[in-house]
Amino acid sequence: MTVKFHGHAVLSFNNNDTDVIIDPFINGNDLTDLTVENIKADYIILTHGHNDHVGDTIEIAKSNNATVIAPVELAAYAEAQGVENTVGMNVGGEGEYDFGKVKFVHAFHTSSYTDGEGVTHYTGEPMGLILTINNKKVYVTGDTGLFGDMELIAKRNGPIDVCFIPIGDHFTMGIDDAAYAINELIKPTIAVPVHFDTFPPIKQDPEEFKNKVNTVCQVLKPGEAVQYS
Repeated sequence: MTVKFHGHAVLSFNNNDTDVIIDPFINGNDLTDLTVENIKADYIILTHGHNDHVGDTIEIAKSNNATVIAPVELAAYAEAQGVENTVGMNVGGEGEYDFGKVKFVHAFHTSSYTDGEGVTHYTGEPMGLILTINNKKVYVTGDTGLFGDMELIAKRNGPIDVCFIPIGDHFTMGIDDAAYAINELIKPTIAVPVHFDTFPPIKQDPEEFKNKVNTVCQVLKPGEAVQYS
């Protein structure tokens, strides 16, 4: 199993000759190693509607004829922007695709998209993801604060092999809450911090997080992949 980190909260993987990208915020993301023109995607998965997660979804979907899997209201917005293939899902729902399974779970955050004309669109509830890839379970918490049902999510869908969790604070949980979530609630085999350093309010030291968790922590640079056998 290989999942790559591309700065902020952008993740990608290939399984069964199928390319998947999650929350493709590329333009405006100074930390990413990607360019929109070079992205190959069969599927795009979105956790919520904020601009730093929807990112370049519309352009990528159109140029690749990719399917967008997203919370139902966000999928409808993508369709209204001319994306031909969308799958709208909701909390608790699971779907099986060429690359594996996707289950949407709760996250505690907000969700809206502001278009180029400054109009804000309601894009449904924010969500996390449970990915099943070659029998490995990956928990992408999405943008969220700490909440107790992370433990239930992990118990019902785990054991969790890899957890991608935000540490940036200000807009999401910070280092201390993220460490508590990893140590006491989710208890994954590997923890990977995301959603930090992109903007001044979310500058954080991932090594501090690494020192506070009691499991393997991989701090990835953009373009690096989580190592799991």
